[in-house]
Amino acid sequence: MLKVGIVGATGAVGTEMLRVLEERNFPLSELHLYASERSVGKQISFRGSQISIESLTEHSFNNLDIALFSAGSEITKKWRSAAEKGGCIIIDNSSAFRMEPGVPLVITEINPDDLLGHHGMIAV
Repeated sequence: MLKVGIVGATGAVGTEMLRVLEERNFPLSELHLYASERSVGKQISFRGSQISIESLTEHSFNNLDIALFSAGSEITKKWRSAAEKGGCIIIDNSSAFRMEPGVPLVITEINPDDLLGHHGMIAV
């Protein structure tokens, strides 16, 4: 079971990520939702429970296995180092690192094996 965070959880893509995790009964033991300061404290329903939106901090990633990012390139760039320090894998939906050497750009229907070569950052 994985500990998962969604960065940009209240946006259109973040909401869809949350829906897919629920629909596919993704095996997670914890789910943390992050969004802008104006959304902090709001509640989102997931698997019959209410989860509060949190603020990102330097320590947000310390207990996460995976963070799904859908909050734009600047947010991904800002928090990449904290995620790496926390041992968290980023799966990023922005264009921030799509062309960076060593960061696989993965389209699961085309090159799923490229997931095996990541170093803590995966672009999708």
